[in-house]
Amino acid sequence: MPASTPVRRALVALLLTCALLVTTTACGGDDKDGAAATPSGSATGSAEEQKLAKTRFVANAGLAAGATYQWIVKPFRAGKFKKGADGRRVALVKAGLAGAFTYNRLNAAVKNAKGDELLSKAVAPLTAGIESIKGLGAKLRKGEAGESDVGAFESIINSVKNAGKDAGAEVTNKVPSTSQLTG
Repeated sequence: MPASTPVRRALVALLLTCALLVTTTACGGDDKDGAAATPSGSATGSAEEQKLAKTRFVANAGLAAGATYQWIVKPFRAGKFKKGADGRRVALVKAGLAGAFTYNRLNAAVKNAKGDELLSKAVAPLTAGIESIKGLGAKLRKGEAGESDVGAFESIINSVKNAGKDAGAEVTNKVPSTSQLTG
């Protein structure tokens, strides 16, 4: 292996980590504009707001679920995070990005759920669980995550999906593109 290969890998890891930081600070603002676009005083605006709240909840929760499964659960079960595994560094960096992305999208989904009374009640108990996964993205990226950490991601995602289903907003996994993960 040429000496420049580890340097390139380090640069790629650094760039992806920087993209992770930019993504987690830049992804939270799109919900305010959509909620303010419809007048909440009229009956039509209120019904439309609720419909959009469910739609946005399903979209954000679906992206979080897809990212978790594609870049955290699946590679973990395939042994990609174990020391000495082929492509371990790339898998860990993607898992770290996916962890931050998942946290961000789950927070957005909870905000969206507040626009629908039934969905809000169903998702409210999950807020503490979502907060508990906040640092797991960094833990994954550093290669320090274990079965319980990956299980925590999976459990939270399943809880959010079940809450959505119970409130009439069924969530299906939607795998985000790599560019969505990085910004």
